[in-house]
Amino acid sequence: MTAPNLLITADRPAGRLVDWEAALAQHDRWLRTVVLARLGERQAVDEVIQEVSLAAVAQRTPLSDPSKVAAWLYKLAVRQALIYRRRRGRQHKLAGRYAHWLDARSGLHCDADPLDWLLRDERRQLVVAALEQLPLRDAEILLLKYTENWSYRELAEHLGTSPSAVEARLHRVRRRLRDLLANTHAIEVNE
Repeated sequence: MTAPNLLITADRPAGRLVDWEAALAQHDRWLRTVVLARLGERQAVDEVIQEVSLAAVAQRTPLSDPSKVAAWLYKLAVRQALIYRRRRGRQHKLAGRYAHWLDARSGLHCDADPLDWLLRDERRQLVVAALEQLPLRDAEILLLKYTENWSYRELAEHLGTSPSAVEARLHRVRRRLRDLLANTHAIEVNE
């Protein structure tokens, strides 16, 4: 499938053989379908397509044959979907480790009782779901603090802020997480 509007034009700067805005608009619908089929999450499609667009515009070597734009975008969409899936897997793993840490901290170690195991697993799932509702940076700071056992000083160094700012942020994030868990009735809040 050739697209005449994607060819080089006289007013296009050297090295820019493809009008990426037009190309991305032309191929948007089917690229979204490919990403949705790969991920199965509608909310992830916009994020991945945005990454595809950024990668297409920021490419280092210009695409020399405009007739190969569709195939190139397909490969790029598949690669970005895989990157997204890997990143989400790491986030789920960290969230699971944090939930496990919470379970261990709360002292629920009665593996002989299936009801205890079921309640512990349900609580872990609720914590993971609540962490996913937090902004990414807030979830990261919680996970780094409680799964990696980073001190306020270590967090501040890695995040480029002061230990007191990290302490304040953690206080707000823990309160937000507690509120999310209270709304799901996973924990009781004494007010």
